[in-house]
Amino acid sequence: MWRSVASNAVNFLMVALFLMAGIIIWGKAQYTSPGPAAQAFCLQVERGSNWRRVSESLEKIDAVTDGKIFRLGADYAGKSDQLKAGNFLVEVNASMESIVEIITRSGASTCGVEVVFRVGVNRIMVQVREMDPANNRFVERAEFELAAKDQPEIYTTVKSEGDTRYRIAFAEGVTSWQVVYALRSLDFLSGEILEIPPEGALAPDSYEMQLGDKRSDILEAMIEKQELWVSAAWAARNPLVPLESPEELLTLASIIEKETGVAEELGKVASVFINRLNRGMRLQTDPTVIYGITKGQAVLGRGLKRSELDAVTPWNTYLINGLPPTPIANPGRASLMAAGQPDETNFVYFVADGTGGHAFAETLDEHNRNVAIWRKIEAEKTIDN
Repeated sequence: MWRSVASNAVNFLMVALFLMAGIIIWGKAQYTSPGPAAQAFCLQVERGSNWRRVSESLEKIDAVTDGKIFRLGADYAGKSDQLKAGNFLVEVNASMESIVEIITRSGASTCGVEVVFRVGVNRIMVQVREMDPANNRFVERAEFELAAKDQPEIYTTVKSEGDTRYRIAFAEGVTSWQVVYALRSLDFLSGEILEIPPEGALAPDSYEMQLGDKRSDILEAMIEKQELWVSAAWAARNPLVPLESPEELLTLASIIEKETGVAEELGKVASVFINRLNRGMRLQTDPTVIYGITKGQAVLGRGLKRSELDAVTPWNTYLINGLPPTPIANPGRASLMAAGQPDETNFVYFVADGTGGHAFAETLDEHNRNVAIWRKIEAEKTIDN
């Protein structure tokens, strides 16, 4: 009798184990297989939310077949404590596994309404845009200057919504004063900035923000990134360039940044200054003179006067030898790389060519001809206006 009972128990256990294994295999297939979502969608995970709330919202829109499997899968993958708040783009037929990965990966929102502040040298523009999940692209809702008295109603509305994303994008060549001014202008940020960071110390890039973020934290992120960029450019530099430190490379890169907005020219412009340094020639670049006047706290908005070109300042490269004592702006990554790896040319002059770029020259005679052409173009523009 006991043998029979034991035999039946063993058989029952084997059947149970077999069924359990089958359930696990089925559950795993459900977790990793394409999901039922017929179209892409935005998934909002609110702060303080949990996996049950997320799974229930997914079940309501038929994005997952079983909320319990979704939660168990996240737990089995070791991600149950990694849920991030945000608004996330989920692709069509996304599996439960991929959705879990999306909402635990980094916390960087990829969907919903986004307000982008574009900080340029002359102004701060605001763009309100919204992700269209069906087409996986942003649709612009409004664009205006931050200083405008009449701001679009949509901007006022989305600012009060908790799921609105914010991003600030700094143009290459902005000064540290301009960065601080922009951050102080955003009323949804917190904390004071007690000191303006050294010129050149901030990486002009795009940074995601949230309501209540500290202004000082954004500055710290910019400083850390710029340190990485400068270190990488210094490590990759041509050993023949006459630069003695990463600080000198940063200073030269800031001059290159202010001299051209054409990416294809960065290496050529860098070569002009490197060639001048190698030949003991003064750099003679207007942006450094302008910095000596404004200290980066204003846009000159006009041509330089003869008296300003003759004025003695530490940044007047018409009068000083070599590099100025500090950078004159915050250069981007490409300008940093160009400073350390300039093109190999014999150019020592350049002037605007009327197309947005520059005409380069090896000799003074050639340069004077280019200058004459540029002055003719300027005169024609004056007549047309």
